[in-house]
Amino acid sequence: MKRQISRAFHPQGQASRQTQNGAHSGPSLRPTSWAVTALLTLGLQAAHAQTPPAPAEAPANGTAAATDTAKLDAVIVSGQGRTQQLQSVPIAIQVMSADQLRKLGATNMGELNSHIPGLDIDSSQATQPVMSMRGIGSSDFGIGTDAPVGIYMDGVYTGKSGGAMLNFNDIKRVEVLKGPQGTLFGRNSAGGAISIVSNDPAFKSEGQGLLRLGDYGERHLEALVNHPLSDTLALRASFVSQRSDGYVRDAGTGQLAGDEGAWGAKIALKWLANDDTNAVLSIEHEKLDQGARPAFGLVKEVSNGGPLPFPVQQSDFIDPRHAPLYNDVLGNREKRDYDGATLRIEHSLPWAEFKSTTAYRHFNTVDREDNDGTRNPNAYLSTTNLESNTSLQQEFRLTGKAGALDWLAGLSLYEETAKQSSLIDVTTTGLDTVTSNLLGMPLFSTVNSLAQMSGIPGINLLGLDWQEAMHNEGRYRAAALYGDAIWHLNPSTNITAGLRVTRDQKRFSWYNPPRTAANLDAQLAVLDQLGMFPGLVAAGALSQTDADTLQTAMRNNGLVVTSGASNSPLVVEHSWNDVSPRLVIDHKLQNDLMVYASITRGYQAGGYNTLQVNSLFQPEHVTNGELGLKGQVASQGLSYSAALFSYRFDNLQTLDLVPAATPGGLPAYQVTISDQQATGLDLEGRWQINRQLRLSGAMEYIDQTYRTGRSSGGEDLAGLPVGTPKFSGTLGADYLWAALGGTANAGVQASYSSARRCNPKSYTQGECLNTTSWHVNDPRQRWDVRLGWDSAADTSGRRWGLGLLVKNLLNEQHVQRVGLEAAPFGSAFAALSKPRTIAVELRGSY
Repeated sequence: MKRQISRAFHPQGQASRQTQNGAHSGPSLRPTSWAVTALLTLGLQAAHAQTPPAPAEAPANGTAAATDTAKLDAVIVSGQGRTQQLQSVPIAIQVMSADQLRKLGATNMGELNSHIPGLDIDSSQATQPVMSMRGIGSSDFGIGTDAPVGIYMDGVYTGKSGGAMLNFNDIKRVEVLKGPQGTLFGRNSAGGAISIVSNDPAFKSEGQGLLRLGDYGERHLEALVNHPLSDTLALRASFVSQRSDGYVRDAGTGQLAGDEGAWGAKIALKWLANDDTNAVLSIEHEKLDQGARPAFGLVKEVSNGGPLPFPVQQSDFIDPRHAPLYNDVLGNREKRDYDGATLRIEHSLPWAEFKSTTAYRHFNTVDREDNDGTRNPNAYLSTTNLESNTSLQQEFRLTGKAGALDWLAGLSLYEETAKQSSLIDVTTTGLDTVTSNLLGMPLFSTVNSLAQMSGIPGINLLGLDWQEAMHNEGRYRAAALYGDAIWHLNPSTNITAGLRVTRDQKRFSWYNPPRTAANLDAQLAVLDQLGMFPGLVAAGALSQTDADTLQTAMRNNGLVVTSGASNSPLVVEHSWNDVSPRLVIDHKLQNDLMVYASITRGYQAGGYNTLQVNSLFQPEHVTNGELGLKGQVASQGLSYSAALFSYRFDNLQTLDLVPAATPGGLPAYQVTISDQQATGLDLEGRWQINRQLRLSGAMEYIDQTYRTGRSSGGEDLAGLPVGTPKFSGTLGADYLWAALGGTANAGVQASYSSARRCNPKSYTQGECLNTTSWHVNDPRQRWDVRLGWDSAADTSGRRWGLGLLVKNLLNEQHVQRVGLEAAPFGSAFAALSKPRTIAVELRGSY
């Protein structure tokens, strides 16, 4: 669980495996040598045995044709609630097809992080991912807030936590829509929307299978069958499993960490009721059970297990990429059980198309992880996030045409019940360290000494468990009416206008019960029974004030909230109304070149900080202006798009580390508010040079700054960069050639992101950090390569193929974030990206 402790103190080369002296170690299971040799031999043979493609026919106008005519594939999207060609949609959209996902070996949205410029996803915690688009995002993990980037599966909102990062299972395409999408997607898309579209059952028999085996014990399996049960009923069933043993070995326990373990199944039925009506019912289940993300310590281990040096000095941090892993949390695990059901009914009316979508989602998650990155008992800290979520969604939509008008209207209803428990586990030994570091007096060691002074035997208050908790429950309802119309002024010019009227109602509660420490309480009861504290006060060895302070500190909460424990939940209710408009004009300068201008407004409902009792923040709003163009040169196989955007984001809430108001106190994670602005440029292009070679690329440049805001230390942030890298980009190349009676293919995908831009707040939050040997905010690059071969279809339509896939070819591991939750104990940790992986795959279809 990310930054779950609400009070935490903040002070003023690469390796893939590890040996005993510090290099990361893991299983050495590589793809079998015969498989690699076969694939490389295939490539060498194909280079000599390539069969040139047949010359293309001459064009109708009589001009000479190239030996290899390039051909553009039409890309279909549904981001505007209608099926359209990508190049005709006046929105900045990047699309990943199922074939692209397979070639990248991407199993979920998190693995697209570096391949879509402007989209940043930290999926190191599968049940609590963090994402941003065009610099707009939220780091808050609590159920009291929504995320400004919404993920939608077949039009159904998946939430921001347990239901957001599911494995791809029979996916048709992924559409990433940049900028506010409030009119059609709703309040959870102020920064953008990710629309994942799956395949519907078809009235034909087909099957597919894929097996991928790789190092670190990777085992990926996909299976799909589609079969018509009758002329009006078709069945589609799919299964996916992703597992690995882990990429790093814990130096203390010898156990592997960083493993993966998830499987999912989906079944769908399509019914053609009559010529005008059809329905699709899909049911899915996914189960995740794997180790929590590894926490690499940034402070050198103390050989004798004594207290760590304090205060923590960032300049002394060791390089986590070369550091041994020591995690000592019992029950270190991340789990999720997810169930979903969706019923979609479509009916053709004489004057419109009607669509009803009814969806149910439920998940339970557990994320228990190490937050100190050591095995030192003086710094033990773990957090656990427990969530249970149930949502019901209903949407009715009508689309139609009337003369020069294409229109869409809809009603959206949403209801959600969410429960969250945030647990913090420490020991009295660790609390002894904290009180010694911050107050100059080790609390429990002092009481041990007092017991010894009083002649009370058998008292040892160190090494005992201590747990604090915050329990939250939210009940949310949202209703919206929306409409969108495209007015075709003439064959070349369209005006699109949209409006969404939303009402949100939220009921939220906090319950912070007294701390749990059964073994400690048993010994304190002995001290009370023997009257130790009154006796010391009577003897003049201890003042009454000091006695009261010691007893209060040992019995009361001190980690979760500043207001102390409560005997019952505090419940609040609020509601908000919003109007989100959209206006777009697009014009074709020529048949294959369109320009457009748009202004849109996004809305994020208000909410609550789960760790700050009785907190409230008001809705967020973003206004985005965009100038864009989309075009193609069909004869050259070239398509391209560009979008110049500028936005203003008001009342953005982020979860920050705020210093304590009184000396010696512990800082708390609280929601802080700022206004931000940005100007940027998105570019994307595809070039089908010939039938063999395709190039693709995309980039984003963005200058994002604060309009107003202050850091947790009080510094004025106005005019300073927010932190988003100025540049991110990706380039890809795919080459096909005839080989061994089939088609061989080779591909490479490279991505780059410039350094994170830093400000005083970035350093306070651990988002920027510079030491002599490593940095958090370094530029990042990644290379993925692929070599494969596909057979030609036989007489029965069966095909099979082989592939070799290398992810992160240069084996660059980056520090994804620095965790400072354990700084009061004298420790800190880092979360790392994954090392290079190599896998071979076998696939077949009929």
